[in-house]
Amino acid sequence: MLLELDGLGRCFSPERWLFRRLDLSIAAGELVALRGESGVGKSTLLHLVAGLDRPDEGQVRFRGAALSSMAPRQVLAFRRRSLGFVFQAFHLLPHLTALQNVLIPAMLAGTPPEEAEQTARHVLDTLGMLHRAEGLPGELSGGEQQRVALARALAHHPDLVLADEPTGNLDPDTARRALDLLCESCRQHGASLLMVTHSSEAAARLDRSLVLTSHGLRESGAD
Repeated sequence: MLLELDGLGRCFSPERWLFRRLDLSIAAGELVALRGESGVGKSTLLHLVAGLDRPDEGQVRFRGAALSSMAPRQVLAFRRRSLGFVFQAFHLLPHLTALQNVLIPAMLAGTPPEEAEQTARHVLDTLGMLHRAEGLPGELSGGEQQRVALARALAHHPDLVLADEPTGNLDPDTARRALDLLCESCRQHGASLLMVTHSSEAAARLDRSLVLTSHGLRESGAD
């Protein structure tokens, strides 16, 4: 199993838990949608899976290894080599061009520069952003920044992609193209996807849809 959550919990105080006892297994190559009301903890869950935050109970395991048992350098290596993350707030580096932002994960993962740039340009082109490759984030619209963030998450062919509302700022046609690229890239490279979305149409495109509530995770449509 690629990703396993075992009794995962996150709290604000001993009396106030955001969620508790979450169990989830995602196989290699599986595409999973995560839905739920605002404030229930979907983004927090993605941060825990990425090792950007620590659970208050339970474990996140990647290929059987618990992130909590890894040294900081090992968690960093996991994020660099195996993880792609599309943040809701983009988190593009403002002093780098769109192309340079997309290149960073591939370069950190050790991809040869020429190969990294070729792939980065291809992904930007697929998303209709190649003509803005030399633009700085501050010169791009919100939708353009979101497409760059999506390209950055995919260009180094990660094993696991975490996407937080990756099409939320895009018009319907661009959103469909972006979701096509996200799904096709994951399937082509055997990557798994855990995608937060409020769109039932987007969720229906994936293999499985889960709903996060204060009581835990359940399959979409389950009683």
